[in-house]
Amino acid sequence: MLVLVAPGQGAQTPGFLTPWLDLPGAEDRLRAWSAAIDLDLVHYGTRADADEIRDTAVAQPLLVAASLLAARELFPTPEDLTRQVGAVAGHSVGELAATALSGVLDDTAAMHLVRRRGLAMAEAAAVTETGMSALLGGEPDVVLPHLERLGLTPANVNGAGQIVAAGTAEQLAALAEDKPEGTRKVVPLKVAGAFHTHHMAPAVTSLREAVAALTVTDPHTAYVSNADGEVVSGGKEVVDRLVGQVASPVRWDLCMTTFQSLGASALIELVPGGTLVGLAKRAMRGVPTLALKTPEDLDAARTLIAETAGPAE
Repeated sequence: MLVLVAPGQGAQTPGFLTPWLDLPGAEDRLRAWSAAIDLDLVHYGTRADADEIRDTAVAQPLLVAASLLAARELFPTPEDLTRQVGAVAGHSVGELAATALSGVLDDTAAMHLVRRRGLAMAEAAAVTETGMSALLGGEPDVVLPHLERLGLTPANVNGAGQIVAAGTAEQLAALAEDKPEGTRKVVPLKVAGAFHTHHMAPAVTSLREAVAALTVTDPHTAYVSNADGEVVSGGKEVVDRLVGQVASPVRWDLCMTTFQSLGASALIELVPGGTLVGLAKRAMRGVPTLALKTPEDLDAARTLIAETAGPAE
């Protein structure tokens, strides 16, 4: 069974979409989404510098667009995806791509929603100087109490020895000086706020208003939720979870456990791939993985799909 996953914020790098726009129809698709959400995704994906694409209001739509662009190259129709993919998921903002890939929202609706999400979270992040740092290594029963003592939130529990802490700049500075026993390294992330914490509460209100007008359908492919790693079968519940998730921790560790319980035999991470494949290599040992970075990776992805695709029995 093939699992298709979309990366979260921080995966973007300057110019990462440049080679993708050489594919037939890719630039037209990106420009159509740009017009729909009033954001020049072509500019931000090809010419913008690191500071420009670090902006939450830019990074989030850009990442979802990139994942959808690559997915539509691999699976041109919903029927192709349903026939060849057993489960979909996304890490944090990647969940918005997963909603479109699973058929809960159409691509344009997902782009509108992620634009609203990015703006709302950027506004919430501007209230207080906050951020996120990844802790590499260490045992959860040691790391989690340590974060609590510092007033930090375990915003992403990613498995494979990685927990992401979120909080104020002062709290993160204290963490850098006093890391938990057994933690090898504390790495600041390229994000502009303490996502998936109480600092994002104002964004929940904004998103709740945004989803009220959406037309949703039930997923045609198993959708695995960040909230608890559960497969969600109702479209309305998928969207409701997206709203609350901006202020709740991401449990990617539980998502990977679910992938395995569903019978995952391969995992492909959409553009800009790498982070989630790295986690899967450590937590899902023996499962073949592939990270889509450039169009040169498409042939290898198609080969992996042909060898392993299909829903779980």
